[in-house]
Amino acid sequence: MRRHGVSGRRPVVVYDAAAGVAAARAWWTLRYFGHPDVRVLDGGYAAWVAGGHEVSRAEARPTEGDFVAEAGHMPTLDAAGAGSVARSGVLLDARAPERFRGDVEPIDPVPGHIPGARNVPTTANVDETGRFLPPAALLDRFQGAGVTPGAEVGAYCGSGVTAAHEVLALAVAGIDAALYVGSWSEWITDRGRPVATGDA
Repeated sequence: MRRHGVSGRRPVVVYDAAAGVAAARAWWTLRYFGHPDVRVLDGGYAAWVAGGHEVSRAEARPTEGDFVAEAGHMPTLDAAGAGSVARSGVLLDARAPERFRGDVEPIDPVPGHIPGARNVPTTANVDETGRFLPPAALLDRFQGAGVTPGAEVGAYCGSGVTAAHEVLALAVAGIDAALYVGSWSEWITDRGRPVATGDA
């Protein structure tokens, strides 16, 4: 991060060329490692171009920054914690519904989801341009999945990437949530952990 000019005293803006999934993971990672001011460009590169802003093909040569990475500044869950949140709080599965149900599983060897989790696909947290829905609309969406004031909230996906996007959407809605970094790919490594299929 220092080689790319990141300093703890300057804001960092991250973006990608799609709906913000990769940018959200960068946002979460920088926040987790202690950067105090990280933003995601809503709508990404496409929104920047559509807004008529200047673009460049030149290679950036930033002045080296002084960022110091210190882990632990964002809440995380391990497998036991994810199971606990699924039972006593609200654990959100950010994957597509067909993966949640176990109809298809293109990546992991076991289909399904963590018992008690609720499917809130992160792809529906943004509109057709890749911009996040307004905070009130996101709040309605998460409340519809059972998120209530004071509830313990966690999010997971296949490998923790799209779930970071869900955590960002929750933050836009004013909700703090923990990320199960290992997500489904880790959950299924222990055959003693339960697996659910279908909508519930």
